[in-house]
Amino acid sequence: MSTPCINVCAIDARSGLCTGCARSLEEIARWSRLTERERRAVMETLPARLAAMLAK
Repeated sequence: MSTPCINVCAIDARSGLCTGCARSLEEIARWSRLTERERRAVMETLPARLAAMLAK
């Protein structure tokens, strides 16, 4: 199973996203139930999310 997790699990208070992987709590909770295609679609959005978090 593909995962962006880097074992840095802390939620950013402003964005509500994990500071390690940039997934939301809902995405993290549903991750094992998503199809590989759905996981890859989410993972494509993560670099932009991380960049946005770092820019704030």
